[in-house]
Amino acid sequence: MNFRRITEESSLYDDLDRKSVRELLEDINREDHKVPDAVAECIPSIERLVYGIVERMEKGGRLFYIGAGTSGRLGVLDASEIPPTFGYPASYVIGLIAGGEKALRCPVESAEDQSEKAWIELCEHDINELDTVVGIAASGTTPYVIGALKKCREQGILTASIACNPDSLVAQVAEIAIEPVVGPEYVTGSTRMKSGTAQKLILNMISTSVMIRLGRVKGNRMVNMQLSNNKLIDRGTQMIVSELGLEYEEARQLLLEYGSVKRAVDAKRNV
Repeated sequence: MNFRRITEESSLYDDLDRKSVRELLEDINREDHKVPDAVAECIPSIERLVYGIVERMEKGGRLFYIGAGTSGRLGVLDASEIPPTFGYPASYVIGLIAGGEKALRCPVESAEDQSEKAWIELCEHDINELDTVVGIAASGTTPYVIGALKKCREQGILTASIACNPDSLVAQVAEIAIEPVVGPEYVTGSTRMKSGTAQKLILNMISTSVMIRLGRVKGNRMVNMQLSNNKLIDRGTQMIVSELGLEYEEARQLLLEYGSVKRAVDAKRNV
């Protein structure tokens, strides 16, 4: 493969074991500052992807994230935050990780090398042309991801990749390539660091933008969030107080009756 594996290149720093804690922290922070600029360069590609996802989800499509190791965990994390944050069904944003549930906590040896496995798992979800599949791979060489994106494109399914090496194999098989090139890691090859941070930022951008465009946010507020604890009930109550000018207890009762800020506000205004 004739591409530059920047994620595997030697760190710009050496003798880490001889540095003070302050030096380590300042060095890491210095490197982390490079990440937002790398992500900013990807906005046109992210924008194209968001439009594609929204168009399909408005017709009933779903969003799948697939990845291995840290990349897979980040996808599962982002997917798992959609229901509580936006009140959107868990069945519409799905994270798949090589090795399954066990791999969320413990490495599953060779799982990422199974090039057919992710496609099999997608088929178990009845993947179709209304869905979108985003492959996440810091190096851009993960067979688990590459194999699935190839099959998806053959089936006319929208695909995108998030990789931190330019012109990687995963980018070559994806319809939309997102490439935040953050440079060598502080600890050589430890892509859970800058590469992982870049991936997390991009996943936040994708899912949040999609949910906003699908009407799950009003103004700047999570009006469809799940009321799963007292903190969120209080937050929702304060939103209704602000929106309708009600007393706190009346707003709280209204929220609990209707189950979301949006439904409560709509119901009160339509009385």
